Amino acid sequence: MSRADSWELLFWASLAALFYTFIGYALCIGLLAKLAGRPPGKSAPASPPFVSVVLVAFNEQDRIIPRIENLLAANYPADRIEVLVVTDGSTDSTAARLRALADPRVRVLAREQRSGKSACLNAAIPAATGEIVVLCDARQRFAPHTIPELVANFSDPGLGAVSGSLEIDPAATGVGGGVDLYWKLEKFIRGCEGRFSSTIGATGAVYAIRRELFQPIPDDTLLDDVVIPMQIAVNHGRRISFDPTAHAYDPQTTDPAKEKRRKLRTLAGNFQLLAHHPGWLLPWRTGLWWQLLSHKYSRIVAPVFMVTMFAANVALADGPFYRALLLAHCAFYALAVAGLALPGLRWKPFSVPAGFVFLNLMTVGGFVNWLRGAYRQGKW
Repeated sequence: MSRADSWELLFWASLAALFYTFIGYALCIGLLAKLAGRPPGKSAPASPPFVSVVLVAFNEQDRIIPRIENLLAANYPADRIEVLVVTDGSTDSTAARLRALADPRVRVLAREQRSGKSACLNAAIPAATGEIVVLCDARQRFAPHTIPELVANFSDPGLGAVSGSLEIDPAATGVGGGVDLYWKLEKFIRGCEGRFSSTIGATGAVYAIRRELFQPIPDDTLLDDVVIPMQIAVNHGRRISFDPTAHAYDPQTTDPAKEKRRKLRTLAGNFQLLAHHPGWLLPWRTGLWWQLLSHKYSRIVAPVFMVTMFAANVALADGPFYRALLLAHCAFYALAVAGLALPGLRWKPFSVPAGFVFLNLMTVGGFVNWLRGAYRQGKW
């Protein structure tokens, strides 16, 4: 094989890998969901099961009471629900305000030392009373129908967990608009995965599990909303579904300045997931290996393919065809740089490339943070 042939192979292999990662897998799983989908059965139970809502909070004194009121206002029998709040070493009045409610449906586990969300979940979920455990965060709000919609999915005995749908306000910047597009694609993929077999993880702001299937996770786990459902799927053979009718609303727009910290941690969590659970990629251990590889792990190597594709394009630029491709390549990155430098540019030719490059830069940053152990203590 000549040197030119090697560069061509690298270029087209890199392009194919990127296409599959960001478009091809969505098309494949969408087609499988349409042709071979078997959505889990869903019906309102004749006798509503007892539900425990578990929420971990750190210094949330301004938001915690409205959030508890929001959860208790669910269209669910008042005597069949409890809210279990774990305060993770809070230094403000979060715990005091919760106790002042004096509502028997609200229980408080006050932890003196901050130990991270995963450690708090390990303490709270086994202590929950409910047959079904709903997990959520302090920042978002549920619609009144969210909890009953989640619970209705468990009428299917083969279901182990179900994720709701996080609704985010439109982005405040052009880059955020590109990230919004990514989130819409992510929800489409989760919905298709859930109809075909199982979703890969859940949305941490709104999901539910059967309490009896919960297994403790390492205290330093970054992606509890992936590891907990995946353990249920792999170790117990239960399905993980996605319910687009169970809504959680996030008041925070997708602004890159606010998104950066969360994305860095999430993407570092993907590298941790691969390091801690390599066996989940073994086809003889779980049928979800293909979805996991395509949905999670292909994205963390995408920056490598972006570099190899561009390098190969430069090496092939002597030919007119590849020279034209290189011009298009450079134009794409120029639009991305402009979109990143000028966040007020919300026109899609700027926002989409900027959002794409931003997310892949966060992947690199997440890898660096994981390597240097930035989240080793599991703090959020």
